[in-house]
Amino acid sequence: MKISDVRIRLVNKEDNKLKAVASITIDDCFVIHDIKVIEADSGAFIAMPSRKTNDGEYKDIAHPLNTETRELIKKAILTAYYDELKN
Repeated sequence: MKISDVRIRLVNKEDNKLKAVASITIDDCFVIHDIKVIEADSGAFIAMPSRKTNDGEYKDIAHPLNTETRELIKKAILTAYYDELKN
């Protein structure tokens, strides 16, 4: 799997933990939108797109099936996020 494109949209709310929203393209043929970049005390992390269920829980709509893929996506998005902050 190759992440062929990462797009970052910064969120400009100062008191908000949500810092950006990302979209990734996988192998030039599949896109995942609305991946959130969240800043916590321990550093930035990503949250996959989700929706609220009838019982109030949030469930991921799309997510990696293993740790290796999650780390690949996380690294690509956070690298693009920090690059965007520099501009």
